[in-house]
Amino acid sequence: MVLLASAPAAAAPGADITQTTLANGMQVVVIPDRRAPVVSHLVLYKVGSADEERGKSGIAHFLEHLMFKGTGKIPPGEFSKIVARNGGQDNAFTTQDATVYFQRVATDRLPLVMEMEADRMVNLRLLEEDVVNERKVVLEERRSRVDNDPGSILSEQMGAALFLSHPYGIPVIGWEHEIKALSREDALEFYKRYYAPDNAILVVAGDIEPETVIKLANETFGKVTASGNPPVRLRAKEPDPQAPRRVILKDARVAMDTLSRQYLTPSHTTAADREAEALELLSAIIGSSSTGRLYKKLVIEEKKATAAGAWFSGDSLDSGRIGFYSVAAGDTPLASLEASMDAVIAELRDKGVTDSELERARNSQIAELVYKEDSQFNQARTYGWALVTGRTIADMKDRAKRLQAVTLADIQSVAQKYLDLKRSVTGELLSVNRNLAAGGKVSVPGPSTTIH
Repeated sequence: MVLLASAPAAAAPGADITQTTLANGMQVVVIPDRRAPVVSHLVLYKVGSADEERGKSGIAHFLEHLMFKGTGKIPPGEFSKIVARNGGQDNAFTTQDATVYFQRVATDRLPLVMEMEADRMVNLRLLEEDVVNERKVVLEERRSRVDNDPGSILSEQMGAALFLSHPYGIPVIGWEHEIKALSREDALEFYKRYYAPDNAILVVAGDIEPETVIKLANETFGKVTASGNPPVRLRAKEPDPQAPRRVILKDARVAMDTLSRQYLTPSHTTAADREAEALELLSAIIGSSSTGRLYKKLVIEEKKATAAGAWFSGDSLDSGRIGFYSVAAGDTPLASLEASMDAVIAELRDKGVTDSELERARNSQIAELVYKEDSQFNQARTYGWALVTGRTIADMKDRAKRLQAVTLADIQSVAQKYLDLKRSVTGELLSVNRNLAAGGKVSVPGPSTTIH
């Protein structure tokens, strides 16, 4: 067992974090939080949609659904009901890099959920009827979340255009025709290959002693036999971008024309020193609410847009993205919006940012880190996610320090390096008929990598 930090009893939540590994290879992280007699319990499997076999997109998310179907001890559909009867909540989500199962329960119910989670790690039972019915549920989920939302359709198509080779270009929920072909055998094969203690991380945050969690982990998860050969992530590499790409979607459900652009960047895991933090601050300077450069120029000064902003998605294992968007005001053509957006980006690349912009963005991002620590679940997710994407507990503890180290030169450097059109895909979301779209909604494409 490695104790990564020490602090007095009155320390802030997450000040003491204990990390160890069970004999079967399962990593365990305990984050003390004494504010209430509850715990957040997460199991993160180091497998996501980017690890799927080609032609079987959506299998990671499909299996997430099927994990609630029961074992020899727990009848089908009873897992969540048992948690609820014990006063807790539970759920799961799938991303490109991991599949996560979690519960929030009173501290004295932790042994129960650990035993249940360890049971379904190895004893899942699937009937053909369960698989058929759940496949229909997933297809309906795709229809409601993607097919019925023009912004989601465009975002999906932009992702496919941005990533030419890497599986990040495949949607987490999967392509419809491939979901329809997923079978019971596909699910069980995926389960047996990836669901094992030596391919998983247990994180418990809450009002409990680390020694107690480790003892319980050994008594539950510790009894599960290791695979002995945890899978290696063999993902196709993305080639160096050579040309800008463009996706145009016309849809009668679109209320207002929207322009989006995404650039390929490194992630926190793959970036050089301070690059990811500089990209994070860059997105805040350009795109944060009413103080961002895009909003001030496009909405306030030129009145070409009703909304404009930016985001940086850098928590993935392999690569990240920085994105910009604007929603047209009235009949403003998207070509005009794009020219103004390009002017904002060019000015930042050529002249950099100011001290006051950097300090405002830095203070905002550091404050956001503090706010996130207020949530017990966010603490567990933050540190568990670090480990599942190749970072460390120490990396996460140093986030504020790294943001403090970013300079004006760092911001301009990443702007010049990564805000290059050949690294981008631009998306146009266009209304077919303004009158038909009047009852529609404004839909802005953005990062969408998590599916419940």
